[in-house]
Amino acid sequence: MSFNELTGGCACGAVRYTISARLVSASYCHCTRCQRRTGTAASAQARIEPGSLTWTQGKDNIGSWTPEGGFTKAFCKSCGGQLYSCDPDDPAHTVALRLGTFDGDPGIRPQQRNRVDTAAVWEPIPDDGLPRFESPPA
Repeated sequence: MSFNELTGGCACGAVRYTISARLVSASYCHCTRCQRRTGTAASAQARIEPGSLTWTQGKDNIGSWTPEGGFTKAFCKSCGGQLYSCDPDDPAHTVALRLGTFDGDPGIRPQQRNRVDTAAVWEPIPDDGLPRFESPPA
């Protein structure tokens, strides 16, 4: 089976990208930080192969925030659309794009649910058979 390059971008179209390799994995994060950042009960993201991401438009329009003890969160400065997160200590190696930013089917589905111990009380986690993991101990 051949691989077709993936494309995506932010809500307003100011930022665009291509991915030149299959996605590595995908998951949901139910942490409070993701809830507050996205306004939803969970954030869905896919890890990419290092070096497979190319910004084709608007790289200078990407803003970021790195919370204490967390991954850097990147977003479009114009529309606020969440784009990706990365390890601040190794930003080129560990990158996870938000699944909602892909133009079409990214060819992967979330395989697990992370940080379920802080899941939103107002939206129960569906019984979808995915493995569930709590936050690591502090």
